[in-house]
Amino acid sequence: MMKGKTSELLEMAQRCLIYVTDRPPIVMERGEGMYLFDTEENRYLDFVGGWAVTALGHCPPVLVKALKEQADVLVNCSPAFFNDKMIAFADLLVRHSCFDQAWFGNSGAEVNEAAIKLARKFGALHKKGAYEIITTEQSFHGRTLAMMSATGKPAWASLFEPKAAGFVHVPFNDLNAIQKAVSDKTIAIMLEPIQGEGGVNIGDAEYMKRIRKLCDEQEIVMIVDEVQTGLGRCGTLFAYQQYGIDPDIMTLAKGIGSGYPLAAVLAKNKFCCFAAGDHGGTYGGNSLGMAVGIAVVEEIINRDLSSYAAKMGDYIMDKLNAEAAKFGLTRIRGKGLLLAFDLPKDAGKEIVSKVLPKGLLLNSPQPATIRLMPPMIVERGHVEEMIRILSATLKEVLG
Repeated sequence: MMKGKTSELLEMAQRCLIYVTDRPPIVMERGEGMYLFDTEENRYLDFVGGWAVTALGHCPPVLVKALKEQADVLVNCSPAFFNDKMIAFADLLVRHSCFDQAWFGNSGAEVNEAAIKLARKFGALHKKGAYEIITTEQSFHGRTLAMMSATGKPAWASLFEPKAAGFVHVPFNDLNAIQKAVSDKTIAIMLEPIQGEGGVNIGDAEYMKRIRKLCDEQEIVMIVDEVQTGLGRCGTLFAYQQYGIDPDIMTLAKGIGSGYPLAAVLAKNKFCCFAAGDHGGTYGGNSLGMAVGIAVVEEIINRDLSSYAAKMGDYIMDKLNAEAAKFGLTRIRGKGLLLAFDLPKDAGKEIVSKVLPKGLLLNSPQPATIRLMPPMIVERGHVEEMIRILSATLKEVLG
């Protein structure tokens, strides 16, 4: 039975918050490492990680230290001025990637919008006004009107019409479909190296290389959305590095701030074509966020959490493979700590619901798919705890 504090908070939420999604009747109050705690002090092992956000776990000391120290010095001087942390963070990111320049925002949707605007400005300047962006089915790029138009979720096709024009959707991992979609109006191909919300669908190596070649031949901008895959999660600092290609533009968010709202778009010099006033944002590049980003990204690099994610991902997949035959699990897949498996029936929501009171947080992005995105500090003991709860629940639901 819910105690008074939780009950009052839930009643207040019902009254004061605009409904946007179903949430369980619990209220999270604090977090530490791999665990969240609700207002009743129930503990939850977090294998969702805020949808791949809490890269260093909950309330990591380096983030807390950076926030406290920077808050005493400068929070936000406005985007009309440079600040020292903005410059240092941009330098850090370009030194560790194939890109030349960066712009900072606050969410994945925001920087994806910036990437689209860069490509279309390039098209206006250098490709006779070409503006169309080819994206893929089952993709996810954000929830602004333009990014919902870019996203390839079938359920969104008729929502909020009329949406932004100029997006063409083709099947993922289908090079022929992309080639057929290219026209003199095409300015960019935008895709996730691994589709996270789509169910952890991995881009084929040859597919990614051929897209790079096609973009070079047709003078099309290659944009990789690494909002979910970037910053070590997939076993390299950026997922594109596993394909032997250099994209033209990349977007980052989620793990870049390990829970703090932070995002970035990085681009090659050739495509950095904004004029004054073309783009901006009140909070983009604020000193507080930049200090957090530097602390988080340096921690990921210095601890080589990319390699650790690859190692722990293999360990989790071995554990899942050991359970597969018992419950009919199939397509156990992923890279690093972005993993998924399919169920023999559409029981994803039921499993997520049933593991919750047992102290485990999981995600089901598709009806018959379970996705795992734990913080990159996950240890073997956490994996074993997750498997124990998951296995008992699979037995209960699947028999």
